Amino acid sequence: MKRKEVDTLRAKEVKELEKTAVEKKRELLKAKVDMSVAKEKNLKKVKNLKHEIAQILTIIKEKTFTVNEDGQDEAKKAKKEVK
Repeated sequence: MKRKEVDTLRAKEVKELEKTAVEKKRELLKAKVDMSVAKEKNLKKVKNLKHEIAQILTIIKEKTFTVNEDGQDEAKKAKKEVK
């Protein structure tokens, strides 16, 4: 995946990224079937799809981690203010 494509993925919301990951997983399944039947000519397609899925899942993890981290900090501040 090119750098610009990764940057556009980083700009998307988590739900959109999850939908994209599901679509890529479907593509991967179809590519595997096509490879076994010898329809697919591009032998690196499966490898590239796996790599793209991994990148998308990594971005999702990064986004959820930063959201949770910010939320925990706010919760700790609220507890300190109550005491």
